[in-house]
This record gives sequence, structure tokens and C-alpha cells, in this order.
Amino acid sequence: MTLLTTLLAFAVALGILVVVHEFGHYTAARLVGVKVLRFSVGFGKPLFTRRWGKDGTEWSLAALPLGGYVKMLDEREGVVAEADLPRSFNRQSVGGRMLILVAGPVANLLLAILLYWGLFLHGVPGLKPVIAEPPAASAAARAGLHDGDEIRAIGSEPVASWADLQWALLRQLPAQQPLSVVLNNGSTRSLDAAGVSMDGETDIAAKLGISLFEPVIPPVIGKVLPDGAGARAGLQAGDRIVSVNGRALDQWASLVKLIRSHAGQPLQLQIQRGSQSIAVHLVPEVSQVNGVAVGKLGIGPQIEEAMFAGMLTQTRYGVFKALDKAVAKTWDTSIFSLQMMGRMVTGDVSWRNLSGPLTIADYAGQSARAGGVAFISFLALVSISLGVLNLLPIPLLDGGHLMYHIAELIQGKPVSERVMQIGQQIGMALLLTLMVFAFYNDLTRLFTG
Repeated sequence: MTLLTTLLAFAVALGILVVVHEFGHYTAARLVGVKVLRFSVGFGKPLFTRRWGKDGTEWSLAALPLGGYVKMLDEREGVVAEADLPRSFNRQSVGGRMLILVAGPVANLLLAILLYWGLFLHGVPGLKPVIAEPPAASAAARAGLHDGDEIRAIGSEPVASWADLQWALLRQLPAQQPLSVVLNNGSTRSLDAAGVSMDGETDIAAKLGISLFEPVIPPVIGKVLPDGAGARAGLQAGDRIVSVNGRALDQWASLVKLIRSHAGQPLQLQIQRGSQSIAVHLVPEVSQVNGVAVGKLGIGPQIEEAMFAGMLTQTRYGVFKALDKAVAKTWDTSIFSLQMMGRMVTGDVSWRNLSGPLTIADYAGQSARAGGVAFISFLALVSISLGVLNLLPIPLLDGGHLMYHIAELIQGKPVSERVMQIGQQIGMALLLTLMVFAFYNDLTRLFTG
């Protein structure tokens, strides 16, 4: 069921993004006066085709769904009837052709604004930016941050949720040093993150020693997986684990640390079940997490909702404020995406951050299972990434074709066929290189967790 959810979520997300992108090109072409021959979702052999509209445009759903295209009338691709020459793409002004090219990426960015607008109107649930005690010698500890501190701003950027906090740190590091951290009580801390890199991971908060505060959960079992080591040993929901190997426990986190550090090693648990005190002998299963063997019992804690109610928050705005926030969110994310790409090129950020279709599909499935808000947020983020990527000046992409048209404006004549062929070859090489990196990263994440 998990795999099916992932595949369906990925298909839905990809379908929406492709249709919106290509519909941007289609709409602009119609506005400029270019005749559209085919609107295809997917590549390869058509599975479904229907002609519609006064121009008889062919609407197709093809076998390979990883993209789409809009085919326009163009003298460079075939013979054009005399009556249709004014509607050929190559006969349009440079400005008209540029409008058609840029319309696809812009449509993706407009979709992101629309999605974020709806989210901000509906209300975005989140966790308050309250932190746990930072590890000794971490940047957060050196700054004087402590357990229970609630962060309200990073520099001049307001922080309303844990997601806002992570986003603010991502945006402002490593460019700004040190960072001003404003707490809920109005006091300020100076966070020096010198030497902290973003190599391989984007969880910059953890590298700074900033982690989410978690209320103390008692060591009481709330759920037992049927096939886990705990179930085989006879553990039941409601059991309170008093000690492990004679070591007394007062919270679930201590139990987790002990179990994880004893993979494949025998343990003796002393549990309280009603009025009975029972000794249980078991061996935690060995599981590989990021290449490290950790122990697992297949049990979960008993959690009272009231315990976490105070940690929840919701961000909601009125119609115009929500629209303003949506535009700002889309703009900031677009700029951040470009900055991250630039840092990859300069080596400041590892190429391990690059994700391919397998990782995107996994995120699609995770967000779909988390609920509508999470999936819409994911869709908006990927739509921005698609729009920004297509505007890059790489031949084969919309941005590459824009580059040719800008050159045409400057020199007063079209770029030569030879130059375009060389550009196509360079663009193909760049895109194939990016695809290889992305697939390698996907497979690495798949096999290492």
C-alpha cells in the first residue's frame, strides 16, 4: 500500500506540474497567434489522442509520463501552407517568441503562488520553534541557548514555527555571520556558525545544535508491532518499562537510546503490568540506519495528546495578507534555489543535495500520507524548482532558448544553426551529467536509508 501511495502521489504531482507548465506555453502561443499542432503529456507513443479546437489541436497522453511538450507550427520543422505562414512560430517577433518560451516556467511559479495562497488562507499547522538543550560545545550552546527557549526571529526574519526556523537558517547561512537569534522573551543571542557546512544534508539546525524540544514521555508502551522483537517477547500495550539491565528508566528517550545501542545483544527488561512486576528477556533486532547497526523492538510510546497540545501552532492570514505572503514565499524559495545551485557549482554545497525522480517520488508519497496540507506544500515547492530549473540558460531548456533569442536581439539576426547545434550538444551533456548525479544520489539514499 505504501508503494502504491507513493506511485499515485508521484503520478498526480507530475501530471499537474507538466500540464500547468505546458499550458503556459500553449496559452502564450495562442495569445501571440501561433498555431498549436499538438499538446502532449508524456513522450513516446500516444495512448490517447483527441483533436479539439478550431485549429484541430491534437491533445495526447503518451506512454512515457516524465514530461510533456507543445508542438507549434514552425517552418524549420516542416512545410507550412502559405495561408498559415503568419501563424508559424519562426515568423513571430523576438518578443513574441520569448513570451511563449518564458510562459511555461512562469506558469509553474504562478501555480506555487496559488497553492501557497490557499494554504495561508486555510491555515498551516506546525510546531512552535521551541528548542531542546543544545549539545555541549555546539554553536547553539556557545550562544547561550537552553532547553525550552522559543525562537521568534533569526536576524530580521520572523519565525512562527519550527519549519520557519529551519527555513530562516537555510536562507541566512553561511552568508551571514554571526546570526542574531531573538527569543520569545525579547532577549537576543549571537549565534556563530563559523565552520558549519551544508555538505550532504540540509538539516542545518541539527549541525548548529538546535533541535526540537520534546516533552518528557514516560516509558509506557502504547503500540506493539505484531512482527517485532517486543511482540515475540510478550510485551503489551500499557506495560511500563521500569528498568533495562538493572538501569532505572524515567522517560522513553532513555529507553530508545539503550535499545538502539544494543542491536543483537540480549537485554533484560523489568516491566510493570498492572500490579505485576515481570522480567522479560529479549534481543533487539538489528537494523541498518545510514550504514550504522541500531537495535529495534517494534514498540511505540503511549502519548497523551494534551501533552503536545501546547507545542502546536497554526499560521493563517486574511485574503490580501495571504496573497502577499504567498508571493514572498515563492520569490524567496526561487532565489534560495538559485543560490543553492550556485553554491553547488562553487563547491560550497555538496552535490549530494541534488535529488532525482526516486527521491522526489518518495517525498511525494510521504507528503501524501501526511495529509493534504503537506502534499500541497510539496507540490508548490517542486513547482518552483521546475520553474527555476527551466529558466536556467542551458540549451534544451526554456532558458537556453531564451538565451538564443536575447543574442538575436543584441546582434539583430538569428543565431546560426551551427551555434545552436553546438549549444544543443553542450546542453545535452550538462543535463545528462545532472541526471547521473541525481540518480546516483537517489540510489545512495535508497540503499543507505
